[in-house]
Amino acid sequence: MTMGTNRMQKTYRAMVIKAPGHLEFVERPVPVPGPNDVLISIEACGMCGADINDIARVDPGGHQPRVPGHEVVGRIVALGDRAPSIWRLDQRVGVGRLGGHCTECSACRQGKFNLCRNQHFVGSTCDGGYAEMMLARATGLVSIPDELKSEEAAPILCAGIATFNALKKCGAEAGDLVAVLGIGGLGHMALQYARKMGFKVAAIGRGQDIAQDALAIGAHVYIDTNIENAAEKLNGMGGAKAIIATIALADTISPLLGGLAPEGRLVMLGTSKDPLSIASGLLVAGERGVIGSITGSPYENERTLDFSVLTGVRPKIETVPLERAAEALQKLKSGDVKFRIVLTMH
Repeated sequence: MTMGTNRMQKTYRAMVIKAPGHLEFVERPVPVPGPNDVLISIEACGMCGADINDIARVDPGGHQPRVPGHEVVGRIVALGDRAPSIWRLDQRVGVGRLGGHCTECSACRQGKFNLCRNQHFVGSTCDGGYAEMMLARATGLVSIPDELKSEEAAPILCAGIATFNALKKCGAEAGDLVAVLGIGGLGHMALQYARKMGFKVAAIGRGQDIAQDALAIGAHVYIDTNIENAAEKLNGMGGAKAIIATIALADTISPLLGGLAPEGRLVMLGTSKDPLSIASGLLVAGERGVIGSITGSPYENERTLDFSVLTGVRPKIETVPLERAAEALQKLKSGDVKFRIVLTMH
């Protein structure tokens, strides 16, 4: 193991899931990285809607309370003996939801690292970033550009790459109409990326309170489902080549399929146990499609960060110190966030 020249602290502070839905501030001994791991001194960690579900349950196989959080940015302070040479001490790195592929399963052998069957899911199956320190698989590391502050980069590692990759997969070309359903943590990133990619962008939300924000962020038009039929509105604009669904409300999503243009795609980012109701005629007659998209590999995450730097895309954030994570969680649950909360450690 390789460690920094400065004397390593012996303990670190962390927020752990002590009981379903409840966080507790604790102090833990600093861990030693395994051969293929690195130890990160965390500078910032974004709070994601998925954290709410992680915190609402306790990992039954866990040996100690889990640390949530999967939008992590910090600096390497110790390297495992077999960590690749591209990583060095004091390098600023990030880790998103996908915490590192195994390199051995069938998906990895095909180069589909985001579909690794032995993937670590940060903050869920392994400890995450609501802490001052974190162990991470070297295969999950993402290099952070100098142009981005740690607080800015953190949400891009999840909300950013999820929406950026969904737009790349949606089949739309510059000039096509693309709709974004849900103008929250993911949606506000999707609007920015879609605008920078050259799409005609429609934001779909509920109520007028978010309309001006959506238009200022990147939408050309805002569709309020409280007063308009979104599918009819999209059809009046020629039909959407793609609809990016950042929420998982089946009753809201299903009617939107009628607003897809022929060969259009609905791309699902949110997850739910509730099934979508889909008229097969819509799919068959217009050769429309429904697909899912899961964040992406570390390389794709770096592409997202680079594109963000190139085009000036940034998450809209408010920062909260680590010790106020429980308070920030309640605000996240309330939905009263524009548009992302980021925990800071120092």
